[in-house]
Amino acid sequence: MSDPTTDIAAIANRFETEIGAAPDLAALDDVRVAALGKKGEISMMMRGLGKMSPDEKKVMGPALNGLKNTVAAMVETRKAALENAALDAALASETMDMSLPVGRKTGTLHPVQQVMEEMAVIFSDMGFSVAEGPDIEDDFHNFTALNFPPGHPARDMHDTFFMVPDAEGIQKVLRTHTSPVQIRTMMSQKPPIRIIAPGRTYRCDSDQTHTPMFHQVEGLVIGEDIHMGHLKGCLMDFISAFFENDVETRFRPHHFPFTEPSAEMDVRYERDGASIKIGSGDEWMEILGCGMVHPNVLKSCGLDPEIYQGFAFGMGVDRLAMLKYGMPDLRDMFAGDPRWLSHYGFGPLVQASLESGLS
Repeated sequence: MSDPTTDIAAIANRFETEIGAAPDLAALDDVRVAALGKKGEISMMMRGLGKMSPDEKKVMGPALNGLKNTVAAMVETRKAALENAALDAALASETMDMSLPVGRKTGTLHPVQQVMEEMAVIFSDMGFSVAEGPDIEDDFHNFTALNFPPGHPARDMHDTFFMVPDAEGIQKVLRTHTSPVQIRTMMSQKPPIRIIAPGRTYRCDSDQTHTPMFHQVEGLVIGEDIHMGHLKGCLMDFISAFFENDVETRFRPHHFPFTEPSAEMDVRYERDGASIKIGSGDEWMEILGCGMVHPNVLKSCGLDPEIYQGFAFGMGVDRLAMLKYGMPDLRDMFAGDPRWLSHYGFGPLVQASLESGLS
């Protein structure tokens, strides 16, 4: 009668040979199934343990488990080797010469992305960094921390998209502004803070100059000696740099729950037929909102308003793009018409730069 452990060793050697000879992953899987599959040779041998005597089980049980583990390890080792070989072959054959000139232009950069890059370039030159946050927010970050207490009438002005409450009864919203990014930043970082927060925002509104989803850039500066003069200087420099013109501006008192005092910034403009020229003329146009961060907002974020002050501002990216590049209807930006994109789009390889010109 043959020694069963000798038979197991022979089976291990046979599968080792078959595994090593497998030319690809498909062939390797066939060997794996033949050995370890539901009806594989080793699986069927392990089913036979139930018919053995206790003494036989003491010998064959560990031996078969060892065989199973050995074959499985050999399969994984061979699989890794075949995958590495396939990757090496792909890297060798799928080469691309990045120094070759770009061929026919097949796409353009969307004006919204172009304007966001222009704004980031300008503010980064002023020492701002870019901060981001989630599009789906909770009530605290979107309203309460920004001095919108429950029942505040200003909540209704935002035309909010409310979501169905979750299992814990918490109702989330699609953020109505990127101000929650300011809150998250103040709660996670110590002053001094100087950030801009670009991103998508959502409100129940749709017409020629409003869409349910639009883009904003908000800014925040927090420090120990920040005042309204810093705010005005920062925004005046930004507007002139963005429109690449010496733009005349003015600030008017306004009200926002999260700033005190608050203001709206206007720019001079004139109409030239159907187009608008920013920077000169006899008419004024509101272009952004701003103000000094309200003490209640600072307290909500754990900052002492007796020590820290700051300013914040917010503006619509889509609207600035319309004014700068002469687009008459905001809704066209989201229609996906390739003809519109071909006309208003920007070369994807030309980066915005203050030295060579933003656009």
